[in-house]
Amino acid sequence: METGNHTEVSEFLLMGLSEDPELQPFLFGVLLSMYLVTILGNLLIILAISSDSHLHTPMYFFLCNLSFVDICFTSTTIPKTLVNIQTQSKAISYIGCFIQLYFFMIFAVMDGFLLTVMAYDRYVAICHPLHYMVIMNPHLCGLLVLLCWFIIFWVSLVHILLMSRLTFCVGTEIPHFFCELAQILKVACSDTFINNVFMYVTTALLGVIPVTGILFSYSQIVSSLMRMSSTGGKYKAFSTCGSHLTVVSLYYGTSLGVYLSSAVTHSSLQSSVASVMYTVVTPMLNPFIYSLRNKDVKGALGGLLSQGASCL
Repeated sequence: METGNHTEVSEFLLMGLSEDPELQPFLFGVLLSMYLVTILGNLLIILAISSDSHLHTPMYFFLCNLSFVDICFTSTTIPKTLVNIQTQSKAISYIGCFIQLYFFMIFAVMDGFLLTVMAYDRYVAICHPLHYMVIMNPHLCGLLVLLCWFIIFWVSLVHILLMSRLTFCVGTEIPHFFCELAQILKVACSDTFINNVFMYVTTALLGVIPVTGILFSYSQIVSSLMRMSSTGGKYKAFSTCGSHLTVVSLYYGTSLGVYLSSAVTHSSLQSSVASVMYTVVTPMLNPFIYSLRNKDVKGALGGLLSQGASCL
């Protein structure tokens, strides 16, 4: 009889951001607005870069990829959350949960990888300006992005294969608004030792390596700037890093906040609210950060919007 409680599970229950019925319309409106702004903002960045030949450089190639990943990253979680709020349902299918988890891991880690590659791009541009176009050639840029995709595709796939070995009780509740790896492992009804070991190892490697790369790149950039005699040259060189530094701080700051909130407090609500910061807020703010702090992007956006207005 006991095995009957561990039969194949057809669905999980996502507990969402709040169980208060009166709060659901407000959450739906806020999440929908943020999602639409995220899609529109990042789509405009992609269109602006694609339409302006002056922006067909390595830096903007990586920015275009970052905007694409941000659109996909947000789209893995928010649409399902909106549907559940609208239909007053908490259900997500077993297969749907694993698919959501797979793509969530891919795009979450890909964000960090792209920020690392962008830091390397700025390092080459400032520390080796004469060789910049030779080093950061289209072949290398494409290879770096493909390598990032290849690594995270396989790491995420191993996670899913290990997860498929686990058993879950009927009516399993996930105390989150999406299928998050650590939360799913907590509610599994079978031994998760191997899963936890692999999760901690990959989290450490995929977290430490990108952060180390970013810190190394900026240590070399600062060292190079200190040797510059021209104040104007220092400001011009470092201003190209301003937007990237802001996005890096926002991404890793919110990710660290989620980790600390889940480690310090056992409140699933606080952990879910903190997760909204890096799953929704950060991808939404990235286009504003790059467009407001970058004259080239602002110019391209202005030209794109003017072309759109003239076609109306």
